[in-house]
Amino acid sequence: MYLAACRAGPQTASELARLSAVSRVEAYRLIKQLSSDGLLHSTGGRPMRFAALAPDELLDRWIRHASDRVRRLEQDRSKILTDWEDVRTEFDDRDPRKFAVLEGRETIHRFLVKRLGTAEHKVLLTASGGSLPRVIDAGTDRALREAKERGVKVRIVTEVFPQNLVDAKHLASFAELRHSSGPVMNRSVVIDRTGALVYVSGEEGFGRSGEEQVALWSSAPMFVQLARDYHRRLWAPAEKADARFVGLENPTSAIIPVVQGKEGEPFQRLKEIAKLGMRATGVREFHFELPELIETIAKQLGRQIAAQVDGDTPPSVARSLSSYYETHTMGHLAVVRERPLTLQVTGCFACTSDSPEIGRVMCPQLMRTVLEARLGQRWEVSKPDPTKHASRGCLFTATPA
Repeated sequence: MYLAACRAGPQTASELARLSAVSRVEAYRLIKQLSSDGLLHSTGGRPMRFAALAPDELLDRWIRHASDRVRRLEQDRSKILTDWEDVRTEFDDRDPRKFAVLEGRETIHRFLVKRLGTAEHKVLLTASGGSLPRVIDAGTDRALREAKERGVKVRIVTEVFPQNLVDAKHLASFAELRHSSGPVMNRSVVIDRTGALVYVSGEEGFGRSGEEQVALWSSAPMFVQLARDYHRRLWAPAEKADARFVGLENPTSAIIPVVQGKEGEPFQRLKEIAKLGMRATGVREFHFELPELIETIAKQLGRQIAAQVDGDTPPSVARSLSSYYETHTMGHLAVVRERPLTLQVTGCFACTSDSPEIGRVMCPQLMRTVLEARLGQRWEVSKPDPTKHASRGCLFTATPA
């Protein structure tokens, strides 16, 4: 409507409505608003006409207003920043309704360090294992150490893995640290029961980076109690740091579980182990003995199957194993002879067209493990003749060792 008045000169309300393609009712409302803002002014007469403020005058007015605002901001810059910082970081702990949303890693860090500097009794830190490096890189560890030197009790519950072992040892050098028996899903800091800082997002959550990290601080009694209870639930069953360190550095055994639906995870772990060894030693190539790996898998499968089949004699175990093969679509297993115990397998689940050697290694070890687990003595199971596999399937002869 302002542009129409600029183009056409003074116009009546009806003419401005037509030129602007708005209803007359809407035109009167807009004319009133533009007139109060100084963009239109009436010229008198009957009917009343409205003329537009010249564009150069409008621009000069904007410049004057903007210049005045910039000058005021420049003059009050220090005071505005000081007031804003005080309002953002200072809270009345007696008011349980006070909450603060802190955005960005640097803002959260400055706020947390300031609060840790006022701690007098106890600091409870709950953090996932993956966040320990960031706790140290941000310098929060120094604030925790200084609190400890003032006599403040510092307790940290986290997840300690080989990847963060060095960081965990560093924190344990001045704080009570425990390894959680379950996953740590939330990072939080409770200070003297007077306030709690809970991380809402970050690299481990919604945020793609530390700059998108968001945390919530509150002195509300229920909020603080919830954070304390969460720390306590993880702390009570957690393993002490010294025991965890010994277990990681001197393991009695090493097991990588393969879970249905997550079969790729253990192989990712093998990849990490291999890369670690290459980086440490400079070796550029590893060779895994596939038969040994297949036999290890076959032994575990055999123990699981042995718990689900029946029989206390070689033939009865073999017949029960035959039924197991059928019901679990592992192929067809038939007892050819009882003495020596000879088994024939066709359509075997392990003999694939891509890797037929897997079946020739896996099946003998699987059968041997089943027989030994059921009958309580050592057995030998022959490997099948690969030249007769296509016509006869796989023949296995089992004999007591």
